[in-house]
Amino acid sequence: MTSTQTKPQTGPRQPAPQTVRPAGKTPLYKKERPLWMLLPGGVLMLAVIVVPLLVGFYIAMLDLDQYTLRQWFSAPFIGFANFVEAFTNSPLLHSIWISVSLSVLVTAVTVPIGVAAAISTQNRFPGRGLVRSIYLIPYVLPAFVVGTFFRTMLQPQGVVNSILHTDVLWLNGSASYWALAGVMIWTSWPFVYLLSLAGLQAVDNEVHEAAALDGVTWWAKLRYIIFPYLRGPLSLAVIIAILHNINNFTLPFVLFGIPLPSSVEVMPVLTYIASFQSFRFGLSAAMAICSLVIVAIPLFVYLRAVKLDTGDDAGPNRKQRRADRATLAAAPTAADIDGARA
Repeated sequence: MTSTQTKPQTGPRQPAPQTVRPAGKTPLYKKERPLWMLLPGGVLMLAVIVVPLLVGFYIAMLDLDQYTLRQWFSAPFIGFANFVEAFTNSPLLHSIWISVSLSVLVTAVTVPIGVAAAISTQNRFPGRGLVRSIYLIPYVLPAFVVGTFFRTMLQPQGVVNSILHTDVLWLNGSASYWALAGVMIWTSWPFVYLLSLAGLQAVDNEVHEAAALDGVTWWAKLRYIIFPYLRGPLSLAVIIAILHNINNFTLPFVLFGIPLPSSVEVMPVLTYIASFQSFRFGLSAAMAICSLVIVAIPLFVYLRAVKLDTGDDAGPNRKQRRADRATLAAAPTAADIDGARA
């Protein structure tokens, strides 16, 4: 006698009960961004950046000079009078124009020079390390040394006038603008060279080999292969170069001394003169705040242009997470599929 075993009929499996967690009670290990880990850096940023900025803005509201310096925070409060004076009765607008025009001119000239230098040292050749080291000399020299060196060369009886057979006053008058621009170009292009060289290292060798096999011309190779890889590094180089050139204080200060010629009266030196020559500390603080706003404009444009994110692992935003949860809720579960098959 054979025994028959009957398989018990089972209905659809019920999903395991899930524990409902109150809103806002996500455990720490499941949080995508543990913001509390930013607390040390946030405290440091608050102490080093935010607090001095607020103190400087408050000083800009005071009539603080050599007569009221003892009172410090008890100095007469004059509101925005220092800002009005900075734009009406001081050469601030002229200094803004000089600083911005110099920065744009120097950056526009240094970018192609830096890119060309990076391309010239990309491929291997005998002595490439020596050439790269020579390219970095203007960048590693201190600004004080560079200013002193060119101040000697640009004297009326200096090397520059001797070579050009001229008697131009490079350190005084309208020629000072072009002298400062030339010195800034000489010191700034190696930075663009470094970032461009870093971008060229990202180009795969197989891309170069494929271009060589296809017989691509050098201009087409630069336009369609090299330049796309340099878009990110060059964008960063341009914004940093503009900010550095606007805030360049040491080079014009050492090159021309005090007082500066009117054609090179840049914002950092003007702020220094208002503070430590005229002892108008409230006025100089107002000029510094204006300089900060000028510097923040290209930085904001850059951040909006590149749309910086926290990285590939930043996770979806709140709207995306809601959409994902709605999709998962509407999707059929395994229990529903088993029930449909039964």
